[in-house]
Amino acid sequence: MSTPAPLRKPFLTFLAPMMLSNILQSLFGTINNVYLGQMIGVDALAAVSVFFPAMFFFVAFVMGLGSGASVLIGQAWGAREILKVKAIAGTTLTITLLLAGLIALGGLYSRELLTALAAPANILDAAASYARIMMITMPLTFAYIMLSSQLRAVGDTVTPLAALAASTLLGLVLTPVFIRGWFGAPQLGVASAAWASAISTLLTLTLLHLHLRRRQHPLAFDTAFLRGMRPDPKLLRIVLRLGIPAAIGMIVMSLAEMVLIGLVNGFGSDATAAYGAVNQVLGYVQFPALSIAISVSIFGAQAIGRGNAAQIGRIVRTGIEMNVVLTGGLVALGYLFSRSLMGLFITDPAVIEVAQRSLHIVLWSSVLFGLSTTFSAAMRAGGTVWTPLAISAFSIIAVEVPVATWLSRSIGLDGVWLAYPVTFATMMLLQMSYYLLVWRKRTVERMI
Repeated sequence: MSTPAPLRKPFLTFLAPMMLSNILQSLFGTINNVYLGQMIGVDALAAVSVFFPAMFFFVAFVMGLGSGASVLIGQAWGAREILKVKAIAGTTLTITLLLAGLIALGGLYSRELLTALAAPANILDAAASYARIMMITMPLTFAYIMLSSQLRAVGDTVTPLAALAASTLLGLVLTPVFIRGWFGAPQLGVASAAWASAISTLLTLTLLHLHLRRRQHPLAFDTAFLRGMRPDPKLLRIVLRLGIPAAIGMIVMSLAEMVLIGLVNGFGSDATAAYGAVNQVLGYVQFPALSIAISVSIFGAQAIGRGNAAQIGRIVRTGIEMNVVLTGGLVALGYLFSRSLMGLFITDPAVIEVAQRSLHIVLWSSVLFGLSTTFSAAMRAGGTVWTPLAISAFSIIAVEVPVATWLSRSIGLDGVWLAYPVTFATMMLLQMSYYLLVWRKRTVERMI
């Protein structure tokens, strides 16, 4: 009996482009903010930032929908049922565009939305202008997010990376052109970033369409895909059952983060600045963990589609190894260069000390976070979504927020940061226990 081939190489081949995509997305946002802050002023940056909670809410839902669709597409792809892949992708895309269309109509009321979000009066006009364009062009944004997710579900991470690279480069060129009105372009002020994003996304989607048609890709926008865009109620119910919990999980995390930043703000502006710097580093360190979770989910779904659910154990072990090596490696670098990293964002030596101490407290727990997401992703591949969500929600609501509140009052700012390792440890132990003691003993079958 032959020994199964190791999964490390296919994992790395799949992971590398996805991790680069995450880095590119973060850099795009960072550089766009630099453009606005440096070329227009701090009010421009504030005007864009005030729309972020609403934007996160919109994107959270479509990313959850994409997560659910990815599991089903992965299972169909593993079974080599190409028409079913198209049917799932088409149904999901139709619902995505309908949702985006509603948001686009809501763009007509962007000023009222931002007023409800308590946008300061001095930036309300600029913020409403930016939000209006972002909302009206939401069908483009949602279509791009969904298509990227679907491509990854069939094992293609290179095409989304190439598309993102082209979109990012074009967007970073167009934003300053619109801000300054260079080359005869209109001066669009704060809305420059929104218009640049919309134009670059439209052109990228066009190029993606031509590329996929030329390659006769399974997700090419052909006649079979168009037929699949007539929503299938059965498929849609399964996609929503898988996707809504993922969206809820993202929203719960964002709400908890708002509570924690409120606690940090209570320790003064130095603590807030340190919080921003530490989270910048944490974001990059956690990229491998998030990418590994997506890989585990897709590899697991494809294995189930092939009728080889027994392979999930090997997939999880590989995901754990990758987290220890990749996330752990970045954690080690973070500790080694912690002062220099904080110095990239902060110039005041006293604040650098605060930020470095906070980073030292929390950084190692990124490995625990990665292990937790590996177990939950494996269960999601088999259609189990509500229990992992309940565990995550419990860890955040019943552990993270109370522990941060209690420790911040007992030992100060360090207490807020200590809440992260406590939460990630709780989450990891509970997810691992449920996976090993309950889920792994079940019979896992295809959902479609």
